[in-house]
Amino acid sequence: MSPFDLAAANLLSPMVLFFALGLLAALVRSDLSVPEAIAKGMALYLMLAIGFKGGVAVSEHGITGDLVAAIVVGAALSFALPVVAYALLRATTPFSTIDAAATAAHYGSISIVTFVAGTQVLTEAGIADPGYVVAVAAVMESPAIVAALFIVARKGSGGGDGMAQGDRGELIRDVLLNGSIVLLMGAFIIGVVTGKDGFEAIAPFIESPFKGVLCLFLLDMGLVAGRGLRQGARLLPPAAIAFGLYMPLISAATAALVIWPLSLGQGASALLITLAASASYIAVPAAMRLALPEAKPAIYLTLSLGVTFPFNLSIGLPLYLWIGGMVG
Repeated sequence: MSPFDLAAANLLSPMVLFFALGLLAALVRSDLSVPEAIAKGMALYLMLAIGFKGGVAVSEHGITGDLVAAIVVGAALSFALPVVAYALLRATTPFSTIDAAATAAHYGSISIVTFVAGTQVLTEAGIADPGYVVAVAAVMESPAIVAALFIVARKGSGGGDGMAQGDRGELIRDVLLNGSIVLLMGAFIIGVVTGKDGFEAIAPFIESPFKGVLCLFLLDMGLVAGRGLRQGARLLPPAAIAFGLYMPLISAATAALVIWPLSLGQGASALLITLAASASYIAVPAAMRLALPEAKPAIYLTLSLGVTFPFNLSIGLPLYLWIGGMVG
């Protein structure tokens, strides 16, 4: 199937259409909303389900060289991609060193919701999900944050140099103990330990409701993205918006070239490419608020959530699946 056929099918999928509904509702200033407590509950459910199912898959297939290679490649990409993103932002936009570095960090880390949506695209396409990529997703959260702080410190613009020792320790703790990572990896380990028997015991909870919860969660993400676009668009010149669209493609191409020699299979390759092409809007914004408080959330959050996330959800995922088939 060509990437155009995949894109057409993806654009008409319930999850994309519910996201579009939320985006449209926010842009036209509808009072539609999802209570924050419910949104957090859905996020917890999705992390638990995807982590547990990944752990079960690994328990059935064992820890292999593919897993180790994927983790190494993922960590390297997470550290290197912010450097590329920073150079592009400084060359094409008027952003300061602080704003460019903070934004670049988002494009080296990952969007776990994009990853979850990617696993669903694999399922609908009838392609096996190897499961172990969940562990890679957890590893890829942090190196991008370190890379951004390294960039700021090297450029001598404060932030990384000026942080007190206590703040550094708090940042490291927040990164390592980020709630989504703790739940994702915890559920993954539980899945590895309990295996197929554990999955069968709670399958009615984590299997059947998954698609419906994902659609409702993406409706809320559409509402959040639409509000961000309304409020932050004035700070984003056309070159910045263009960056939010072409940077995922650069990241995807880079990841494809790196994993090509590994022959990981279409499922793993597609998900690794998806992780590389995604942009964080949960863990990294929290870290940047502490590490680089001078950076403007209206810039980095609007780009990652309001521009890149909709692009990946609608067009990127089928493209990454197709590329995964080429290199896997």
